[in-house]
Amino acid sequence: MPKYRILLTDDHLLFRQGLRQLLASELDLEVVGEARDGEEAVLKARDLHPDLVLMDIGMPGLSSFEAARQIRKQYPMIRVLFLSMYDDEDYLAQSLEVGASGYVLKDTPAEQVIAAIREIRRGGKYLSPRMLTRFVEELRHRSPEDRLKSRLEMLTPRERETLKFLAEGLSVKEVAGRLGLSVKTVEAHKFNLMRKLDLHNKAQLVQYAIKYKVIKVA
Repeated sequence: MPKYRILLTDDHLLFRQGLRQLLASELDLEVVGEARDGEEAVLKARDLHPDLVLMDIGMPGLSSFEAARQIRKQYPMIRVLFLSMYDDEDYLAQSLEVGASGYVLKDTPAEQVIAAIREIRRGGKYLSPRMLTRFVEELRHRSPEDRLKSRLEMLTPRERETLKFLAEGLSVKEVAGRLGLSVKTVEAHKFNLMRKLDLHNKAQLVQYAIKYKVIKVA
């Protein structure tokens, strides 16, 4: 069986070196490169075609979530496993939203990191047991209203801007001019935000924006 090719992405050199040393002891795994931030990860994913990107959350520059989104969109065969110091349900939700295959806490024992990688290689997903328990409990106790509101937190900054301008009555073309983007890009933002918020028409979009104070009504 060929080795499973991994790209390490973390802004701390010592942590990357530690991961590389950990994975080097596994005969079926191979580190093919390292990246210092999300932007470099996207570029190296293009050049190296790894099977898996191990990515830190909270790096400077391009957000880890946006980097993962770009990698998954451009190279659907590449999987992403987030490594994070944050046992935060919203971060976990955003990770799943951008198509990550796993979320592992940095204080996880080394054998669980290896187990996560192998589970993803088999086509599965992996969440740190502590995060899985908290996530399930959080969902059980959230009201339908809370779940609707939390979807807003999953939008990218551009999607939030697009939501605001559309709810204020601007056309897609006008939003594109306001943000300095192409009409096609704004259409994509509109499609993504309506999918994430489970909205189906302009009236629902405006109602949502008013309800959750994305726009102010005089």
